[in-house]
Amino acid sequence: MIIRFLAIASRRLNQLSGALAMLLIAYLLCHILLEIVLRLFGTSTYILDEFVGYSIATITFLGLGYSLERNGLIKVNILIDRLPEKHHWLLELLTSFVTFALFSWISYYWYINVLRSFKRSITSQSIAETPLWIPEGMVLIGLSLLCLTLFVRMLVLVSTRQVPQIETNK
Repeated sequence: MIIRFLAIASRRLNQLSGALAMLLIAYLLCHILLEIVLRLFGTSTYILDEFVGYSIATITFLGLGYSLERNGLIKVNILIDRLPEKHHWLLELLTSFVTFALFSWISYYWYINVLRSFKRSITSQSIAETPLWIPEGMVLIGLSLLCLTLFVRMLVLVSTRQVPQIETNK
């Protein structure tokens, strides 16, 4: 019951982060087109490269959990193909655990970085003077969602003893 609730919550959060990533792609398109038009008239927003960089980082990390949940990440099956199908879940559990441990470690240190940027009011060196905790925080949210997705994946693997199938219609 709790695992099912966590799986649904994780799926919904990943759908939300995927939607936000898609909106950021639309934002990138609009900002780049605006920059092109402005440069035709000899001016600029002067922040295109900075905001594109923040957006690309956010899109990348917000999309990780969404992609993992839909088996959209690159996976090499050289070992799993050699195991009997009834044991595939064990290797998936091991790889999910190692990945969870690594990304939890990265998330912890990234959290320290975001907190430091917030406490010190660190801003970008550009004309926009963007508070760096905002784009860094978006990356942290993406990392946290990936960790949640991996944790839920491990719970599902242990409870069902089989690799979860992709649910495309939900």
